[in-house]
Amino acid sequence: MDTVTNQSIFEELVSIVGSKNAFLQDEDKYKYSHDHTEDYSFMPDVVLKPSTPEEISAIMKKCNEHLIPVTPRGGGTGLSGGALPTKKGVVISMEKFNNILSIDELNLQATVEPGVITEVFQNAVKEKGLFYPPDPSSKGTCFLGGNLAENAGGPKAVKYGVTRDYVLNMEVVLPNGEIIWTAANVLKNSTGYNLTQLMCGSEGTLGIITKIVFKLRPFPRKDVTLLAPFTSNEEACRAIAAIFKAGVAPSGMEFMERDAIVKTQAYIQNEMGETVSVDLPEEVKAHLLIELDGNDEEVMMNEAEIILNVLEDFDTAGEVLFADTQAQKDELWKLRRNVSPAVNAYSLTKAEDVVVPRGNLPALIVFIKEVGEKYGFNSVCYGHAGDGNLHINIMKENLSDEYWNKEVNEGIGEIFEEVVRLGGTLSGEHGIGIAKRPYMQMAMGDVKLGLMRGIKKVFDPNNILNPEKIF
Repeated sequence: MDTVTNQSIFEELVSIVGSKNAFLQDEDKYKYSHDHTEDYSFMPDVVLKPSTPEEISAIMKKCNEHLIPVTPRGGGTGLSGGALPTKKGVVISMEKFNNILSIDELNLQATVEPGVITEVFQNAVKEKGLFYPPDPSSKGTCFLGGNLAENAGGPKAVKYGVTRDYVLNMEVVLPNGEIIWTAANVLKNSTGYNLTQLMCGSEGTLGIITKIVFKLRPFPRKDVTLLAPFTSNEEACRAIAAIFKAGVAPSGMEFMERDAIVKTQAYIQNEMGETVSVDLPEEVKAHLLIELDGNDEEVMMNEAEIILNVLEDFDTAGEVLFADTQAQKDELWKLRRNVSPAVNAYSLTKAEDVVVPRGNLPALIVFIKEVGEKYGFNSVCYGHAGDGNLHINIMKENLSDEYWNKEVNEGIGEIFEEVVRLGGTLSGEHGIGIAKRPYMQMAMGDVKLGLMRGIKKVFDPNNILNPEKIF
């Protein structure tokens, strides 16, 4: 495998997309060398911006013939390094694939290109009374194709599921340049292996998605939002399973420890010139942000009453806030959605997103803090606790580079070992990429890793597409 060093090959690649859509100067390529994963940066040889599946096909055929690495890239919001060109070569940016091709209101389906921004798509279907639930925090900048590559979730996954639950079919360019559709635009399909689901979460290692057919839902017309304060992280996490056991299915169940709120309030004030007024008396150590949605207000109010009754058995720190207005609801969700940028603005971080059965969250949160004390690092924990998905942002602060890259990684390894012991796994929505690749063995074992490598080899025998990811 080689980088693009042959001038004639380079000229052929440029000719496919046109010189205006090919970039080889460092100042033009730099934004494609990094994402939101720590401070990683890998400069590609060339960035190409095709606009049709046929152009991508031609690029892949040429790169496959000459064993040139190709890295597909969406919005660049990744947190595991899944779209970084670690082997240089070609970056294929999907920026020009930004069209919503159709919204089928009769069949509750939409056909889109992968470069459509998630929030743009959500708003487009909402205008027609329809609902696309996957809702990552970066929805204002991330691409739908990247959501598919990492199988993104977000706050509403606890009730509605993740990205793969809404994909019916997709058009994909394979590493050899062949163009296929993975399935059919139907709700039931028992015709051979499920290639559509195989592509979801494959992190751009098996093919390049060029069209997606999503299924949609009717938009829920009403919602209720609660903010519950607790005296400890562990107590907040204990309450989560109890709420579900009581028969309530929230559309959002988000955990935020105290430090997450403190840093986010400061970030919103400093960066946006706005304030989010959440009281933080000393006894409050964590919050649960709980949302209910639907079309029957009476049903939702009854469910809210059940939640309040459940919380009476836990060490809450004061009254549960009931958001009275849409503005207050928006303010609370602004707080939650800005935790990640706030923490990253404060310090370089290692962002992990482990998942355990939600009943095991209390044990996990205690263990994380114990590991932090053992290795001398601080962490900010928050996330989609309703489905057991906890985000752990480990902060570099004043740690030396050597300590950060060695001892801290050992601490992360201990956290992952505990996650697996608790019946969980390494990632719920960020993916493996390069950041978690060293830990895959403990989570998967030899047999499953061997099967995954075999699948990769069938799709990409020359290992040119997004190499060095996952394995």
